[in-house]
Amino acid sequence: MVRVLGLDVGTKTIGVALSDALGWTAQGLTTLKVNTHADDYGIDQVAELAKTHEVDTIVVGLPKNMNNTIGESGERSQHFAKLLALELTDVKITLWDERLSTVAAERSLLEADLSRKKRKAVIDKMAAVFILQGYLDNPNKGA
Repeated sequence: MVRVLGLDVGTKTIGVALSDALGWTAQGLTTLKVNTHADDYGIDQVAELAKTHEVDTIVVGLPKNMNNTIGESGERSQHFAKLLALELTDVKITLWDERLSTVAAERSLLEADLSRKKRKAVIDKMAAVFILQGYLDNPNKGA
């Protein structure tokens, strides 16, 4: 089985999660620093991770508004996914509705009683875990 990478794409960081070899569970992998204002979207870094971990699918979190519309951050995720697809032609790139993933990650970290500084350091990676786990748990992901 080949692994799946999950991404929580932001303007300053990208949270990265990786599935286990069976595709059942998501674990936080890393947080990448990016600078979208300087056209550094982190595509090369993600491509290297995909190659290193023999990934065949990358799940990019798509932040939608609660009314199901796509705002500015959703458009950024769509743009990122398109750039990634141009770079990694042999990897399936899929967008995944990530509504409330950051909220769920924050709640989980609060329940773990982590300090604000520690939460800030891992929130993007945890959001990526929630995005990827949602994808892995969905029986319709191949549809």
